[in-house]
Amino acid sequence: MPSILFVDDEPNILSGLRRMLRTRRGGWEMAFCESGASALERLAETPVDVVVSDMRMPGMDGAELLTRVRELYPDTVRMILSGHSDQEMTLRAVGPAHRYLAKPCDPVLLTEAIDASLELHSRVRSTEVRRLVEAVDSLPMLPEVYTELVEEMANARACVQTAGKIISRDLGMSAKILQLVNSSFFGLPVRVSDVPHAVALLGLGVIRPLVLTTGVFRQFEGRDLGGFSLARLTDHSMRVAVRARDLASTECEHLSGDDLSDVFLGGLVHDVGRLVLAQHRPGDYARLVSESADQPNRLTDCERELFGATHCEVGGYLLQLWGLPAPLVKAVALHHEPSVSRSDRFEALTAIHAAEVLVDNEADWDRGYLDQVGLGDRPAVWLDAVKPANA
Repeated sequence: MPSILFVDDEPNILSGLRRMLRTRRGGWEMAFCESGASALERLAETPVDVVVSDMRMPGMDGAELLTRVRELYPDTVRMILSGHSDQEMTLRAVGPAHRYLAKPCDPVLLTEAIDASLELHSRVRSTEVRRLVEAVDSLPMLPEVYTELVEEMANARACVQTAGKIISRDLGMSAKILQLVNSSFFGLPVRVSDVPHAVALLGLGVIRPLVLTTGVFRQFEGRDLGGFSLARLTDHSMRVAVRARDLASTECEHLSGDDLSDVFLGGLVHDVGRLVLAQHRPGDYARLVSESADQPNRLTDCERELFGATHCEVGGYLLQLWGLPAPLVKAVALHHEPSVSRSDRFEALTAIHAAEVLVDNEADWDRGYLDQVGLGDRPAVWLDAVKPANA
């Protein structure tokens, strides 16, 4: 039975949660603590599956608590439930929290969020996935420049020029980003010769994902991937990312801001699990790719037969280790089988699934999923929208 720990310094809030969630007593084991310190004491005695914490608390706030939980109990799902919209505090919660919910929170929304997080968490951290990942000699790390960039942009006084200077210190990364920025993917009317100019033109919502993926993919350069092409994967990932961002920003879907940035980043890293598998067992993966070449949709079945897990699940696990947001983990882990999700709306997962079908003519729509999110008739609109680009 899943165990959930709720943490809030206001006793009335905890009493309200007890009443609100009384119908889940038969399916969840629930505990309640009034401070971050008492929560850590409780966890030391009995670890739980999910911690749901308030943000503003005296002594130890929610971001600090969840940071400690991430360090001590990395398998625990971490959620913030807060009535405060303070931007600085929200940014501090982005790293340690898998999900952020605002008070007052509808009971149905809260329970669905916890159930969905548990389901996804168990999928990407299944015994098979963990066993596979633990056998990999070296997993790609989150690039240092990306981490520094995220920390800098959490500063209220951060600016485009500062971000450009951070990236420019890494000459190899700067060169690669400028190569991508000046490629046909972005269709800029002028040639960009320096990173600050690129940041000013495209914005951090585009540049920050490019920094992450450039740094990650660079870690695979020169490795034996069994003939698996890093260049081809990079090209495919860029096409999916750009197409997903275009779909998500249309009048029909109208995502914006951080959601749009997540869509772009998700497209860029949706196949990173393939690189992990290829460098782990290059010969076997090369044979697997060859055997499934005529049936692209067979790839994940072949991966599960050979490795016990798919590149989607391995990629999702990796993103969780990096502490990236839950919608990104979900989009990467389920992009080949989105109907497994409990989604009821257009989100990053939808955009990436649709973009991959539009980019790869041999991929198939998950019609059940599209009906589930109320978009069963949308493929015709999306196909019509990309005709000029494909002409």
